Amino acid sequence: MSSVENHPERNVIRVQLTQNVVLSELTANERLELEQLLTVVDCHKGDFLLHQGVHDMEQYFVLDGILKRVVANQQAKEMILRFADERDMETSYAAWRLGTPTPYSIVSVTKARVAKLPLPKWVAFMEEHPAIKKSFEYYVMRLMSEIMAHTITLHMLDAPGRVQRFLRKHPELFERIPKKELAAYLNLSAETLSRLKQSGKI
Repeated sequence: MSSVENHPERNVIRVQLTQNVVLSELTANERLELEQLLTVVDCHKGDFLLHQGVHDMEQYFVLDGILKRVVANQQAKEMILRFADERDMETSYAAWRLGTPTPYSIVSVTKARVAKLPLPKWVAFMEEHPAIKKSFEYYVMRLMSEIMAHTITLHMLDAPGRVQRFLRKHPELFERIPKKELAAYLNLSAETLSRLKQSGKI
């Protein structure tokens, strides 16, 4: 872990932060203020950034790689709720606001790099910058809506339809996400996904 200022790739990281979906509208001064609060973390495939059921939460801005939001039941059966890649972010803001434990884990799907800060510090930063807070909360609501739509899709569409919807919504991710992870997200076996691809149905 490293601060942005002390990171050997700080210039690249600063550019990546300006491209983030939540941070792109920050002024230079606001960005510098936020930078002082951030820690840069390099993750290996399978690393947990956040564990389901905890109260100690953080805000993550994805700089490189892909993360997944995943929920598990008591039998350890998992469901992937969404993926987040560069320029995206991950959060458990709603749980923090409600005072409940986080209902999911956040895990690195590939080698990844994130900039993070404790959620209370991110909330305090937003309270000082209402325009950022408004934009962030709108994006959080949009993510929740997308997850709901995906959950419905799993029940309403057949296997080719699920894959085609993903290709339409996230064409840039299709070849980047390991097929086992993508199949799990679409509630398919890896073999079914491979067969659909080979048959030309997707």
